[in-house]
Amino acid sequence: MNQIARIREELIKRGLDALLITDEKNQRYAAGFPFTDGAVLVGREKAFLITDSRYIEAAEQQAEGAEVRMFDRACPLAAKLKEALAEMGAEKIAAEDQSLSHAAFLGWEQKLGVKLESAGELFRNLRVVKTEEEIASMIHAQRISEAALEEVLHIIKPGMTEREIAAELVYRMLRHGSEGNSFDPIVVTGSKTSMPHGVPGDKVVQKGDFVTMDFGSLKDGYCSDMTRTVAVGSATDEMKNVYYTVLKAQLAGIAAAHAGVLGKDIDAASRKVIADAGYGEYFGHGFGHCLGLDIHEPPFAGPTGNVPLPAGSLSSAEPGIYLPGRFGVRIEDVMIIRETCAEVITKAPKNELIVL
Repeated sequence: MNQIARIREELIKRGLDALLITDEKNQRYAAGFPFTDGAVLVGREKAFLITDSRYIEAAEQQAEGAEVRMFDRACPLAAKLKEALAEMGAEKIAAEDQSLSHAAFLGWEQKLGVKLESAGELFRNLRVVKTEEEIASMIHAQRISEAALEEVLHIIKPGMTEREIAAELVYRMLRHGSEGNSFDPIVVTGSKTSMPHGVPGDKVVQKGDFVTMDFGSLKDGYCSDMTRTVAVGSATDEMKNVYYTVLKAQLAGIAAAHAGVLGKDIDAASRKVIADAGYGEYFGHGFGHCLGLDIHEPPFAGPTGNVPLPAGSLSSAEPGIYLPGRFGVRIEDVMIIRETCAEVITKAPKNELIVL
């Protein structure tokens, strides 16, 4: 898939002739090809993907909507870009000032011999609202993750380490078609479940432990994200109470979500449930974040989320309660923000605490 037509519309709105794209995720968004080690140049009538000999054959097969050219030592990237700009007759050229360092931005000005305009939030504004094709890729990635989880739930038992469970998730996601991890999996057990971003280690699962698994797959470059907390062998009444409080809080946040609602208002609906249950001080992070080609994309549904979530964006829904040194619970789904509601795409069970 490519989004060159959408980028061109933005160029015209902004009075720009061309956009230089060097960020890898933005290049993939533009031309559908992830590994250029070069650049994509989008003009009002023409677009170019410029790469080197390592990727030229794959780019010619996979890139969409852009003419593929190759740079080399004799004619380096900057020279190829200057040739393409001359063909376009482009004078007002923008670059991704938000993803380039200041030095890199100035460097491109020097190499191209032009004064670059700021692309500002062009990609942020475009990428937040997903096309149905993008949404389909994210749903596919989610189904891969769910298939892996279903298999792993059958093998978790006392004596396994966090690292072994993480390895099983990664292996099974790959077997089911994932292109890779959307982030390094979080798998923690026992007292480590009180650490929202705990790192899988050699801690061993014991009977009566919670196990929290936060992981995601990639499909067509797009991320999935999910968290499930399960108990092994048994769960105390307090563990069950915390689990169902988190579930109730998640459902409250999802119910509050629809196009135009501020992120902080979604967060507040969820946070109130946890606070009313007496656990307010143990929910430190935000309710959720948008995602797409990156696992964390704005806008965010947290206490400082002053930006409304637009229709067509996808956001996580992941409240948690974390009791230091004891245990924690997080439940995470992904939802599509629609005009009047939030559509949850995650199908993995959660309504009853799973006790393995």
